[in-house]
Formats: sequence, C-alpha cells, structure tokens
Amino acid sequence: MSPRASRDSAADHATVVTSQKVRQGHVDEYQRWQNRTNEAAREFDGFEGSEVYPPGAGSENEWVTVFRFSGIGYLTAWLESDRRQELLAEGRRFFEGPPTQEVLRGGAPAEQAPETVTAVVAHEVKPGREEGFLRWQEKVLKAQEKSPGFMGSELFKPVKGVQERWVVVFRFDSPAHLEEWLESEVRGGLLEEGRAYFVSYDVHKVGSAFSGWFRFGTGAQDTAPPNWKQAMSVILALYPTVMVLNLTVGAELDELNVPGYVGLFIGNVLSVSALTWLLMPLVNKCLAFWLVPSRARSVRVHVAGAAAVVLCYLLFIVIFGLTVH
Repeated sequence: MSPRASRDSAADHATVVTSQKVRQGHVDEYQRWQNRTNEAAREFDGFEGSEVYPPGAGSENEWVTVFRFSGIGYLTAWLESDRRQELLAEGRRFFEGPPTQEVLRGGAPAEQAPETVTAVVAHEVKPGREEGFLRWQEKVLKAQEKSPGFMGSELFKPVKGVQERWVVVFRFDSPAHLEEWLESEVRGGLLEEGRAYFVSYDVHKVGSAFSGWFRFGTGAQDTAPPNWKQAMSVILALYPTVMVLNLTVGAELDELNVPGYVGLFIGNVLSVSALTWLLMPLVNKCLAFWLVPSRARSVRVHVAGAAAVVLCYLLFIVIFGLTVH
C-alpha cells in the first residue's frame, strides 16, 4: 500500500464516483470485470464499500460505480495501485471512451429511500474566480430549495493531486423531480450566469444511498440534527401512523383472528414503510428551518421548532382522543 495511506486520518472519509459508457454487446463482460474490480478494492486498507448503478432512463448506457474508503490516503492508494491500473487496462475494451472520475473528500453516507436520486456535478472553475463561483453556488442552492423534491446538497473542494475540479452533489426524492430541476428554465439561467466562473461542467446521476432520514447537508460540515430533534421528529410522524394503523389495519386483523405477534410484525412493516417513503420526507421538509443545522442557529429558532412539534403532539392527542371515544 502507498505510504500516503498511513499518514492520513481514517476519519477523513473519501469517495470516488466513476461514470463509464459500456459498449453495446459487452455488458455481461463488463459486469464480470466490475465484480473482479470490486473484489480487488476490498483487499486494500480503508475500504468501506462499493456500489454499482446500471444506466437509468436517458443515460446512454452509462454505468456508475462508487467506492468508499475511510481516508483520502487509502482511496489514493487504491486509485494509484498497480492492481487497479492492470484492471483498467483490461477493461478498456468494454468502454466507449475514457471514464470520468470525481473524488469527494469528507462525509460518511447513510441509508436512504430507494427512490432518492443523486446528481454529481463537476465544475472546472476558472483560475482566480473561486470566490465568485462560491457565491454563484449559494444562489443555485437558494433556487434548488424552492424546487419540488429537493433534499439537500454538498460542495466538495478540489483535492490537490487527486481531484482538480469542484464537485457539487445534490439529491432529490425521485428521478422525476431531479429531471424537472435539471431541465428547468431557472437552472438554465443560472448556468448561463455561472459560465463567468467555470469553463465546463459534467453531470452524472446516481441512484445512491448518499443520505437518510435526517441528512440535509449543504456542506461537508452539515450532517444531521441533534439526537433530541431527531427523536421529536420521529415521534411526530410515528404516533399518528401507529394510531391510524391500529384503528384500521389492526382492527381488521383482530376480526380475522390473526395472532398478535403476526399483527405486530405487519404493523411494524407498514409503519416503517410509511415513515421512510412518505412521512419523514414530509416532516423534514416542513421542519427544515429547525432541523437543518446550518439554518437553526438561534435560540429563537430552536424554541419555535420545538414548540411547533409539541403543539402537533397535542393536536394529534386531541384528534385521536375524540376518534377513539
């Protein structure tokens, strides 16, 4: 392994996202080659996981692979290794052209709903225009926040000697909402404005587990809300879900004489599914002013958000109290 790997902190997570167009008729060969590549990466220090995403609609046979390591040094050791170079030389015959590669330094991914989609956008920023580019990115983020289904974005600075481009990763709750943003007139206007700061950019889509119930990051430092806010938010979604299921599905299962332990399992499946794909995204969106760490910076916001959640608790209790009786 490269000595650089031992010098970097294992806490500094690093990810490489590679996009490559596979030649028609070579998909099976490519998949076997990719499996061998994944196995080879697992033998390197710091390896945390790999993911392979097949082409989506309109992606022109473009496959995306994601490799995660516990530090930039570990990732660099893999990228520069003789073993990987041998595999790349072997796999060239499967590809229409050279692959694109983006290295993201910082942040550890968590699980998310299957429909969530991520876009990885790499920008070649003009020398000396970095400050303007950052201001432009803030303007883009404000526009994205108004777009349906937007779940958050992160900006990754260049990594000297590894990744020269600025990379922005943003997430939407569905492929349809992502496409709506990518094709919007608002984004088109912003891109025209942004050409004053960057030479070129590439967009790659990843159906990736880059985020979860409480991941809103607008920067590498912006991860999840405090545990007490997470707990209050989950209870806000969980209580009405369990009550509704008990009054509907639970009642039906009792009439059918379904054993209690089976009914409990069915209820858990339904409640977790409802929270993951419906209610938690809604709660996150409504309470973003309070949950997103970068927005909730004052005591007033903390108190206002907590008070709103408590009022919702009381409202649900009154509603279900009247319903049950």
